[in-house]
Amino acid sequence: MKRIQPSLVFYIYHLFFSSVIALLLAACGHNIPQNFSESDEFPNIYPDYIDVTIPINIAPLTFEMDSKADDIVARFTAAGEEVVCGGSNIQPDADDWARLTQSAKGKAIKVEVFVEQENHWTRYKPFNIHVSPDSIDPYLSYRLISPSYVTYEELTINQRCLENYDESVIYDNMLCSEGAKGQCINCHNYQQYNPNRLQFHARQNQGGTIVAYDGTIKKINMANDSILSAGVYPTWHPWHPLIVYSTNLTHQSFHSVNSNKVEVFDTQSNLIAYDVEKNEVTNIENEETELDCFPSWAPDGKALYYCSAHFEYKDSIDQGQEFIMRADEVKYNLYKKSFDTETWQFGPRELVFAADSLGKSATFPRISPDGRYLMFTMAEYGIFHIWHHDADLWIMDLQTGQTRNMKEINSPDTESYHSWSSNGRWVVFSSRRYDGNYTRPFIAHIDSKGNGSKPFELPCADPDYHRQFLKCYNIPEFMHGPVDIKPQRFADVLKQEGAPVKYIYRFSR
Repeated sequence: MKRIQPSLVFYIYHLFFSSVIALLLAACGHNIPQNFSESDEFPNIYPDYIDVTIPINIAPLTFEMDSKADDIVARFTAAGEEVVCGGSNIQPDADDWARLTQSAKGKAIKVEVFVEQENHWTRYKPFNIHVSPDSIDPYLSYRLISPSYVTYEELTINQRCLENYDESVIYDNMLCSEGAKGQCINCHNYQQYNPNRLQFHARQNQGGTIVAYDGTIKKINMANDSILSAGVYPTWHPWHPLIVYSTNLTHQSFHSVNSNKVEVFDTQSNLIAYDVEKNEVTNIENEETELDCFPSWAPDGKALYYCSAHFEYKDSIDQGQEFIMRADEVKYNLYKKSFDTETWQFGPRELVFAADSLGKSATFPRISPDGRYLMFTMAEYGIFHIWHHDADLWIMDLQTGQTRNMKEINSPDTESYHSWSSNGRWVVFSSRRYDGNYTRPFIAHIDSKGNGSKPFELPCADPDYHRQFLKCYNIPEFMHGPVDIKPQRFADVLKQEGAPVKYIYRFSR
């Protein structure tokens, strides 16, 4: 794989920072036009922030006209505060934005947009940006990767401060790539939003599982003859040093006529539990005809949720080939297992939601921090719904059992990889709603009755950034703060031999 030349890197950085400076200069010194005509339509802006609900501590929302415009001016007003800015796009100053959101707490910021075309100004119908008093966790992390039919080697796990635009790399996949010997990092996860307790995987060259726990970092070789594979999709117990993983034999194929370009599937998958302190692992679900995946702890630590599909191979051909031919038969349901927090013993599995009875497949269960709501992704079939255009977010009220499609936050395209904020008032998820190809993070407010607000795209300093950034955002996870460990330190640990796990029949406490 060719690497970018230093001169090209310098040019890219120069172009980027020049653009940022130009944007900042363009935002200064604008006044409201004196002569204009009125429009009864909302302005055609990108990103679409019309009537969204935002947290009080979110970074300034920037936007541009998604149609021809020679100039733009916007006036923001809230409880006596007024901010006017303009230029080729709209980027409120951080201090001005903070005053606006504080003034509009529990209410709304009124936005008036004036657009100049051919020396004529038009004032569009004003809209509101609703400001919730509910704050959001200050940091978000995600994996940045090109679509899987392009490449996976140039990927990173990044973290972004949601209160401004600061972004940094947690780990860079290229740090341990050596010529043709590549590496693939995935599946970062935290214990209770704690950036000091995290884990992620590295596959292929110098692969292993990295576990960072209160300042110590270790590499685990989780491969063992008694388990199907090394741990894949993780979930930390809320307080115990215990991580549950699925173990997966994962494959990828490409459709020639299906609108879903890529099909990712497991020919086998089980559940295992890993004791971080004792370096011990045990199977907790390993039936050959059950495909278990995407575990997720309940916030009280007394139940483990996951999805599972029943599948029996019928023919003697290669399992992968048979699975591809029968992929639309695979329907995942949602289950849970009780967990004794004193003895660390798991109970038998219990059915939570039978998606197959609806002819559907449900995956990626996530429980709200108050234990009230279960959010999951549902599509026609399969497990890897991030590549299914029909994938929608659904929600179940665990008190009443009522389940519904979250139409208020879904789009005609893919929604998946959702995570709850620590206060349970926000969810972030990956969506392909703009172009069908790239997943981008969207955030929605969830009220006490489980109703969602209109989602808004992650704000960027340049409002056109995501349309020019040719990477997908995978597994967005909220965090209480940033990961302070440097990427090179993770790389140094990955280059060491991993500590082999000890397999035990069951945990005992």
